[in-house]
Amino acid sequence: MTEYDVVVIGGGAAGLNGALLLARSRRSVVVVDSGRPRNAPAEGVHGLLGREGTPPAELLARGRDEVVGYGGEILPGEVADVTRDGARFVVALTDGRTLSARRLLVATGLVDELPDIAGLRERWGKDVVHCPYCHGWEVRDEAIGVLATGPMSVHQAQLFRQLSADVTFFSHTAPPSAEQAEELAARGVRVVAGEVAGVVVEDDRITGVRLADGTVVARTVVAVATRMVARAGFLTGLGLHPVPHPMGVGEHLPADPAGRTDVPGVWVAGNVTDLSAQVGPSAAAGAGAGAQINADLVAEETKAAVAAYRDPFSARSEARVSELVLGDRRHGV
Repeated sequence: MTEYDVVVIGGGAAGLNGALLLARSRRSVVVVDSGRPRNAPAEGVHGLLGREGTPPAELLARGRDEVVGYGGEILPGEVADVTRDGARFVVALTDGRTLSARRLLVATGLVDELPDIAGLRERWGKDVVHCPYCHGWEVRDEAIGVLATGPMSVHQAQLFRQLSADVTFFSHTAPPSAEQAEELAARGVRVVAGEVAGVVVEDDRITGVRLADGTVVARTVVAVATRMVARAGFLTGLGLHPVPHPMGVGEHLPADPAGRTDVPGVWVAGNVTDLSAQVGPSAAAGAGAGAQINADLVAEETKAAVAAYRDPFSARSEARVSELVLGDRRHGV
């Protein structure tokens, strides 16, 4: 089967929860999953009621099983391009396969761009962290270094100060303003000037932060605000492009509160549009978008059914009714 009511692009929490709602509404739905979730390096998902500490891979495996259990499909692959063909979308995969859909739900998440500093990427998700709500409890009372990289770095330092009394702010390329420096001092956060060159790793763990002048400041955890960029290059054929986020933290795909984009028929959910969303809010957004897509399809089908009801002998009405009946038969209705 290559024709669907909905193609969901992205098999994380947002995409799978959207697919689950659609499959439970008896929609033909397929999830195209590249198998590269953002939280893959993490040991567990945190802040998710009822699933606290669950390994990310286990949570996604459960979600895939639930979608399949209601008749949805999971298709390993990566999308290369999306175009329009009349009223439908054509989704081209990198391996040459194509899918056709009446609606799209894009939930491909984002890419974390780390500063070009030696050692950060290798320790990412271990003792190089970014979110106090995702990792904070696990690094409580540690010697934490916050690496200033942008407009949210001072705020990040204040949040980690809630978790440890030993926090050092490395001004690097984004020194704090006079007001911010006073706030950090008032909370007992030490500020270290100068660019950071790398992290020191011994026995498979960080032991310090090395400045460009060679000075090493002892730290066991480094917090860094990444530049977050939506994975959405495949949507350029539809005229959708990531734009700068208002808070200056990266690029996202804008949408209304329901996840509807400026392109009719295309919805987004999760980190591709909400850069700061954790697993719980992402899953909720996926469910909301799935419900909105189903309602939109119902409205379209009702409009066609009314037209056929009013003029049952027109060729257009007969063709449309046949299409709707075919869709129903796919689901045994």
